[in-house]
Amino acid sequence: MKKSTDDIAVHDIDKYLAEVPENYKTVLENLRQKIKELVPDAREVISYQIPTIKYLGSLVGFAAFKNHCSFFVMSKALMESMKDELINYKTATATIHFTPEKPLPDALVTKIVLSRMHENEMIQLTRQTKKAGKNG
Repeated sequence: MKKSTDDIAVHDIDKYLAEVPENYKTVLENLRQKIKELVPDAREVISYQIPTIKYLGSLVGFAAFKNHCSFFVMSKALMESMKDELINYKTATATIHFTPEKPLPDALVTKIVLSRMHENEMIQLTRQTKKAGKNG
C-alpha cells in the first residue's frame, strides 16, 4: 500500500526525533503532542530540515541544537507582542530558545499556537477576500 504524504511527514519527524539526545527528544515530543492537541487537523512536515507544523501554511516548528532547543514561532509580530512574556528566554527574530531542563510552559505554547492559528486564518481570509474581489 502506498504511503500518503502525511504518513511520510510523520515518519520524517519521528526519524528526526529518534536522532536527537534523549532529554531533547522527550521535551520536543511533549511540545509536539501539545501542538497536536491544540491543532488536531494540522499536518506535520520537515521544512528547511526542521519539524514544522502546518495549518493554513507554516504554523510553528521546533528543533534540537547542540546547547538548546528552538521553538520557531514564525511571526515577528507575535514575538514583538509577547516580548514581556518572553523576557526570561533567549529569543531571535521569531524563535524562542529553551533547554530540556527548562521547557516552555504549556500555557505559553498554547497562547503562541492559538495566536499563530488566528494569524494564519486571517491571512487565508484576506487572500480569499482579495481573490473574490478580483473575480467579482
